Amino acid sequence: MSESAVQVIARGDRAPAEAAAAAIDANPLLENATYSILEEDEDKEIWRIDAFPTTEEEAEGIAEILRATPGLEVVVEKLADADWLAMSLSGLPPVEAGRFFVYGAHDQGKVPEGRVTLKIDAGAAFGTGHHGTTVGCLEAFDNLLKTESFEKVLDVGCGTGVLAIAAARTGSPIAVGTDIDEPSARIANENAQINDAKCEFYFADGLSDARIAQHAPYDLVFANILAAPLVFLAPEIGAALKSGGVAILSGLLRTQEERILEAYLPLGFVVEQTIHHDAWSALQLRKK
Repeated sequence: MSESAVQVIARGDRAPAEAAAAAIDANPLLENATYSILEEDEDKEIWRIDAFPTTEEEAEGIAEILRATPGLEVVVEKLADADWLAMSLSGLPPVEAGRFFVYGAHDQGKVPEGRVTLKIDAGAAFGTGHHGTTVGCLEAFDNLLKTESFEKVLDVGCGTGVLAIAAARTGSPIAVGTDIDEPSARIANENAQINDAKCEFYFADGLSDARIAQHAPYDLVFANILAAPLVFLAPEIGAALKSGGVAILSGLLRTQEERILEAYLPLGFVVEQTIHHDAWSALQLRKK
């Protein structure tokens, strides 16, 4: 970690911003990079990328990609020593996605009745519910629950565990998650206890882990990760699902949808629904 934490900011039109984000995703040296992309000024059509590198090498790699993308203005700013993730998220409003209401401790008094409430605070794991990919997954799941129920649910790359917790809180008797990041699995299990949700999260690499494989085939698989691992894991996700099962895939940009479908459609999946939030996409696929 560098002595002074930095934030890398890029602004420009939508096309170069999305191209730069795709380049970051495609770089194997930046697979753990944390960044966001959103429309900062709708009237002026200005898009913004905010990246929070955790090492000097990561900062240099992100800045190099952004500066090499024509049409982007890039600045690198030093940050004071603080928990910027927790500080920034503490001021965000609750998230409503269908029947789901995701909130933090600072919104304790705003919890409405008659909703499936999920208490997820800012921490070291991804997935507070505010990101467009997580919202898209919850909206797709809410739509499915109007006509279907899911006995066995798997959350691949669980982060905070919000998706598997949502499944457990809506009646799925088996809801498990896996993450290649050990702190994420720990945080997800803590969140399950906080939300009184019967689900288990495991630190594991791949879906062949015995603790994950024992429940296969699953009725529903969430995978809110990045485009590259979504493509890589396509055969494993397909094998983990029962015939007629559903995969909700996200963590990808709209411009990456075709790449994902090229990996999943040949495996017998069909597209049922696509949800967009800003530049992000969530795909609902069903295994024929």
